[in-house]
Amino acid sequence: GVMTIRGCAYAGSKGVVWGPVKDMVHISHGPVGCGQYSWSQRRNYYVGTTGIDTFVTMQFTSDFQEKDIVFGGDKKLERIIDEIEELFPLNKGMSVQSECPIGLIGDDTEAVSRNKAKEHEKTIVPVRCEGFRGVSQSLGHHIANDAIRDWVFEKKDVEFEAGPYDVNVIGDYNIGGDAWASRILLEEMGLRVVGNWSGDATLAEIERAPKAKLNLIHCYRSMNYICRHMEEKYGIDW
Repeated sequence: GVMTIRGCAYAGSKGVVWGPVKDMVHISHGPVGCGQYSWSQRRNYYVGTTGIDTFVTMQFTSDFQEKDIVFGGDKKLERIIDEIEELFPLNKGMSVQSECPIGLIGDDTEAVSRNKAKEHEKTIVPVRCEGFRGVSQSLGHHIANDAIRDWVFEKKDVEFEAGPYDVNVIGDYNIGGDAWASRILLEEMGLRVVGNWSGDATLAEIERAPKAKLNLIHCYRSMNYICRHMEEKYGIDW
């Protein structure tokens, strides 16, 4: 999870794509170091009350110890999800951001996420973004986008009344508030921004993204994958 010269796949997923989604809790699943290092490294501005409807600046980790590496961490992940649900019941969902040891020991985060999502009736997304999967953040972006495709788009039948001028701003992480400025300009032009990915974003914005008429990409490198998918499946130009 080192985010100095160049990041890893975990950095691309947790630090860039998923981390700014404000009303979800993002669990750094593994030893404490990666999550701690990713904590508040980026100025993803957002509106909300921390611990109530926003969790961006909070750090959630499964804090793996040696025994967890030896015996596996699935049970620990189940307990953590239950604890988060008890402490922060207003969260709209969770993501499980896998660190390197998770892939090496073979924890079944998908099964845990699926079972707990059913139990708590919430969206829980396992993201196989173990750092060793790629030497840069870019693969982490791709993996994060694939998780959105498989665990959000495929599982949600969204009730949303779309309009003819609905657009998504894709790949804008509101670093220092730039997404707010973009939204004002676009809406003054007569467009309706129905989703910003993923600065100051909610899970609902991601869920309804396939209903938009156009995707406007700010950061091509991190989001071209999901835009290509939405074009192929939903006919959304970008």
